[in-house]
Amino acid sequence: MARKSARPPTEATPAIDSGAIRELAKLLDETGLTEIELRRDGALIRVARNPHGGGSRARPAEVAESADAAAIAAPVTASFEPAQHPGLVASPMVGTAYRGPAPGARPYVDIGSEVKVGETLLIIEAMKTMNQIPAPRAGTVTQILVEDGQPVEYGEPLMIVE
Repeated sequence: MARKSARPPTEATPAIDSGAIRELAKLLDETGLTEIELRRDGALIRVARNPHGGGSRARPAEVAESADAAAIAAPVTASFEPAQHPGLVASPMVGTAYRGPAPGARPYVDIGSEVKVGETLLIIEAMKTMNQIPAPRAGTVTQILVEDGQPVEYGEPLMIVE
């Protein structure tokens, strides 16, 4: 006797658009993003990757060896979580962070720079538009958490202003 499936047959489900998935994966590589989502005609396609290599295909022995090496190389200090710092300046958008107004130009700020509210800290290029990121508070830049030309995501820690 044949078993009945748990779910009754429904209208034809849309086929997986492998071409769209490949295009989104290619876009991830080109932009340096870690996740992208597309909604079209009620269908959702989400492509994501682990930015820290969690999806690597290293053998378990290699992973264990690299973890041991990282533990030895890492200095013994208190764990610092920039996202929890009260002076955090987070990225308001996805794009590419630039510390100066032009390639090779002096950065807007360096560690130790005194800033006023509204003073430009860096710029983020998003869709060919340069967006100035202002200081949300007056203080001293104590940490810069991004490199010049680094891709950033929404909410990613950029700087600490104390």
